[in-house]
Amino acid sequence: MSDLKHENILNNIKILPQKTAIVLLNMGGPNSLFEVKMFLQNMFADPYILPIKSDFLRKIIGSFIVNQRLEESQNNYQKIGGKSPLVSHTFALCEILKQLDNQYYFTYAMRYTPPFATTVVQDLKQKGIQEIVLFSMYPHFSYTTTTSSVQDFLSALKTQNFSPKVQIVERYYKEESYNLVILNRILEALNGEDSKEFHLIFSAHSLPQKNIERGDPYQKEILENVEILKSMLKAQGIEFASIKVAYQSKIGPIKWLEPNLQDILPKYKNKKLLIYPIAFTIDNSETDFELSIQYRTLAQNIRIKDYRVAKCLNATPSFAQCILEIFKKTMESKKREVIQTAQNTIFRI
Repeated sequence: MSDLKHENILNNIKILPQKTAIVLLNMGGPNSLFEVKMFLQNMFADPYILPIKSDFLRKIIGSFIVNQRLEESQNNYQKIGGKSPLVSHTFALCEILKQLDNQYYFTYAMRYTPPFATTVVQDLKQKGIQEIVLFSMYPHFSYTTTTSSVQDFLSALKTQNFSPKVQIVERYYKEESYNLVILNRILEALNGEDSKEFHLIFSAHSLPQKNIERGDPYQKEILENVEILKSMLKAQGIEFASIKVAYQSKIGPIKWLEPNLQDILPKYKNKKLLIYPIAFTIDNSETDFELSIQYRTLAQNIRIKDYRVAKCLNATPSFAQCILEIFKKTMESKKREVIQTAQNTIFRI
């Protein structure tokens, strides 16, 4: 086949416009104190969270954990307004995304509280959506979070007999635009004060050590992300007294990732401390209660001179723009793959 004929065929290959939905995936959070029990029950029924092969045994152990934690969890949510801020932040983020680019349909699905994947899938099917991009709100990959949410959504597609094209954005911690938004949040928390007077701790939600030993890349990606941010801080001339990584939110007697944030706080007595919750893009009970209330009280008791927690990215225009940039990069990459496949097919003719 001549080169001219090849060129004519390629020119006729078009990526047809499609009705595309971008679905933000996250764990969710109680929308009221009444939903706290549902949230805990669904979370501890998840085999990615409680990896017990027997569904019956997982249900028994999960129920025990829920009963042990329910009252305390409800009290904690009561202290941050009686609900998780995660869902409202996510709704607001989708509204900003719609304003920035209305050619796509933006929505969200939660893993453990409404709106559940099944409800969202029904809506997308009714709207005639032809392509779905699942955008993980976890910047680092973990089987306990990313895989759990993605598989839950794919299962909902299957049960609803809905087969659109599906693409997945499952990690983006290396993206410059994403890390620039983080740097802006850190600078906001400093509020013009000298960074050299502060110790910076990147706090990540912990995982059982055995998860990492079984191949979960979460810790590796957290540490890589911190190194990227260190380099970007240095390039911008932002210097802290020290920069450390710590882990929060461990439960139970098994070995979790270390160091545990609560354990190392006493080392910062009479010092200034800034916490950035690196594992989260949206504020939730782990940031608004655990970091901002529980650990702040501990910090005051051990006489930390200044204790600050930076806000997550939440429904900021800069984060929305970042999501669009990553999404469009993913779509462009897919388009190149289609064209490359077509070229390879043509030259085999």
